[in-house]
Amino acid sequence: MTEWDRILPERVYSPEEPDQTVVDFTGLLRRRRKNLTLDLACGAGRHVVYLAQQGLAAAGADLSRMGLKMTRKKLVELGLTAALVRLAMNNLPFVDSSFDAVTCTRAIYHQRVQGIQQTLTEIHRVLKKDGAVLVDFLSKRTHSYAKGVKIEAETFAETEGHERGILHHYTDREELQSLFKDFRIIDIDLRETGDEGYLRSRFTVQAAKS
Repeated sequence: MTEWDRILPERVYSPEEPDQTVVDFTGLLRRRRKNLTLDLACGAGRHVVYLAQQGLAAAGADLSRMGLKMTRKKLVELGLTAALVRLAMNNLPFVDSSFDAVTCTRAIYHQRVQGIQQTLTEIHRVLKKDGAVLVDFLSKRTHSYAKGVKIEAETFAETEGHERGILHHYTDREELQSLFKDFRIIDIDLRETGDEGYLRSRFTVQAAKS
């Protein structure tokens, strides 16, 4: 059992509506006729469901059995089909050039930097030539930056709340350029919102496999 098996049933971690970034990205995929899309670290499945609803061949992958169970339940209830696989995001059991696109939201930064880089290396490997990827990252400007126990540079473990013990890595544009060195970066967008007096700040990266 992982920490996410405990966390995902909490309503705040299992919203129904997709992120606007994924909605926009899906529109791009449809225009470019990119079809087979992997939602990596799919959690409770909202983006797998959305991708399938948009007529894409969707696949969802997560380490959490609870997350995959919740995803499967939503798909069945809506009469949708998607392949679901249990895996660690930095070790993908797919052959090279398997997918037209990969989405990975609210997830990749819950690792040390080495794990993040390995995940991006694996995403690059399983993408087809010119395949597209959408990934988001926590910005150092966000309110929770540097809180908790320092694990390594810019990586901290929460000490309280639902995410107690879970790693959070915070980044900036310079590091993102380095992490995506093997990709062709299309856009790095900093999105910020104020929530009950707290600044929430994250980067969304769109890139392609050259």
